[in-house]
Amino acid sequence: MSWWWSGAIGAAKKKLDNSTSDEYGLLSGGEGRPVKYNSVAVVIGATGIVGHSLCEILPFDDTPGGPWKVYAVARRPVPSWWSSSDDDSSSSLGPHITYIQTDLTDPSDSLAKLSPLSDATHLFYVAWSASETEAENISTNCSMFRHTLDALLPNCPNLQHISLQTGRKHYLGPFELLGKIQSHDPPYNEDMPRLDAPNFYYNMEDMLIEEVEKREGLSWSVHRPGTIFGFSPNSRMNIMATLCVYATICKKVNIPLRFPGNWVTWNGFSDASDADLVAEHHIWAAVEPFAKNEAFNCSNGDLFKWKQLWRVLAEQFGLEFVEFKEGEEGFSLEEVMKGKGGVWEAIVEEEGLVKTRLEDVASWWFVDAVLGVKEPHLDSMNKSKEHGFLGFRNTVTAFNSWIDKLKASKIVP
Repeated sequence: MSWWWSGAIGAAKKKLDNSTSDEYGLLSGGEGRPVKYNSVAVVIGATGIVGHSLCEILPFDDTPGGPWKVYAVARRPVPSWWSSSDDDSSSSLGPHITYIQTDLTDPSDSLAKLSPLSDATHLFYVAWSASETEAENISTNCSMFRHTLDALLPNCPNLQHISLQTGRKHYLGPFELLGKIQSHDPPYNEDMPRLDAPNFYYNMEDMLIEEVEKREGLSWSVHRPGTIFGFSPNSRMNIMATLCVYATICKKVNIPLRFPGNWVTWNGFSDASDADLVAEHHIWAAVEPFAKNEAFNCSNGDLFKWKQLWRVLAEQFGLEFVEFKEGEEGFSLEEVMKGKGGVWEAIVEEEGLVKTRLEDVASWWFVDAVLGVKEPHLDSMNKSKEHGFLGFRNTVTAFNSWIDKLKASKIVP
């Protein structure tokens, strides 16, 4: 039960509560002795929200399937908020994680960087690239996934499992068609048919299953989280960092912390997916025989109202809680925050924060999309529970924990 109990607490809190890796249970060979790894993970999208969580959780000494060796693969150099190294090239982040920088849109670079990883046993694909249209999303993301598979499948004889992350747009359709097509009635379950609309999630799932079926002994899983609460200053869909940056700017320029959504999201029920929980979900499916060759939703297992979290956000940043009234008009955070790059630069300088650009740490459009929905978006975790996944999160606790981590990492003051 240690794995599930630590999961209930949350890896983010476990890491914050301890100052050195040995204290919170990272593997150690001891006196220079090499660790004998049972599993070798390739994490594609390692600097994203779930990728970062995977790279932090896999090396824990109680992680199922371990001891784990990890190849952390990302397009960017090693982020300053992740590594203490001054070297921006591929480097080792501790004894169990090796960082590999590659551009997955480039087949030659992908092959050169990934084909040498011949000892890989598990692939966790949690990357995505955002484009203006779904047609472009299909082209770019499927190419990235194809280049990854082409580099690893012929060169990794011990590859056992491929874990692919998609998301709730499986049931809603692409961003460009939200509200324009008939989506499924919540709560969403994995047996619901695909929508009659283009969706790069569908194309990637088809590619995954087709490739796995060609190879005996290889299995797959698909993971569909909802709105993810986690840590990554580089993510295009990071609601936690965006809200914290918004609150910080409100305090700096002395404006109220107004809620940019609507009455449905303010007073209705919502659910969320904690990034550490999603990472645990991936790991569970990778090592649990009963979870093989299945698609699963992944949410925290509880419900919340945004008015609850808005009070937490206000308290965390020393701001007055502003009530949203029924019938009140919402607003676009993207519009209100235009031209605030200089304000953010001043905050970063004054507070001694990690140097970031506003456009990198704040996804205004994404918060507008999440908080502007016209009906509740909820999923069912029954299938995961029926297959043996016991993980859960208290969303309010998780919300606080991720704010604490963003502050401790000096992304926000």
